[in-house]
Amino acid sequence: MSVITLPHGLRIDLQESGAPDGAALVLVHELGTDPRLWAGVLAQLPPELRVLSLALRGHGRSEVPAPPYAMGALVRDVEALLDHMGLGDTVLAGLGLGGMVAQGLAVKRLDQVRALVLSGTAAKLGRPELWQRRAALALEGGMEAVAEELLPRWTGRKTPLEAATQMRAMLLDCPAQGYAGGAMAIAGTDFYTPTSGLRLPVLGLAGSEDYETPPDLQRETVELIPGARFELLRGAGHLACLEQPEGFAGALTQFLREIGHL
Repeated sequence: MSVITLPHGLRIDLQESGAPDGAALVLVHELGTDPRLWAGVLAQLPPELRVLSLALRGHGRSEVPAPPYAMGALVRDVEALLDHMGLGDTVLAGLGLGGMVAQGLAVKRLDQVRALVLSGTAAKLGRPELWQRRAALALEGGMEAVAEELLPRWTGRKTPLEAATQMRAMLLDCPAQGYAGGAMAIAGTDFYTPTSGLRLPVLGLAGSEDYETPPDLQRETVELIPGARFELLRGAGHLACLEQPEGFAGALTQFLREIGHL
């Protein structure tokens, strides 16, 4: 675990595991969470991978600038981090906000991104008014209020109590300014046109009981990219990687083998 200062001055929390010289997999978390989201998946991945899990600005141990944030700034943060690490030809796996950042980086820097794994995300997530309201809720009511709204939308009928507890803990640990900034970035983003121009391997992984980002919305985005594949994780909610880490890691690993990244 380390905090890296990027060339433009922002401090980013980065966690690395696996083989230092292995093919790189970069994990980008959902709004309101942090790298703990991927803990169960990390334990199931092949050891020959080099896995980098970062905390977006405003999250985890990363710096918390004052909101609003622009999606372009979040993309630039990850771009600068990969340049700083000397990494190209990575596979980016993103959930929610992280999936939007992954799409944006793939559009901007195909030299950095050879494939995408998208979960709980879309090219456009709801109406701007929803995210503006959630940003205001975080700033005025605190993350307890945000958790009360989001947890019923993040969990499914079969969500384990331990997973729901972890979700709540991450939300409560997230700085309100960081959450608000990320929400404002989502409010201003529509990637339908740029994402539809992508030509690279893509795997979509959706929880069948994702009420926050319904599977059909996720499928619509994945199918914008020719040749992309879409899979459902039955019984999982919005944070499918947290609820079903073995199933998520298994599908991810199979995809990496199919595209020759392993």
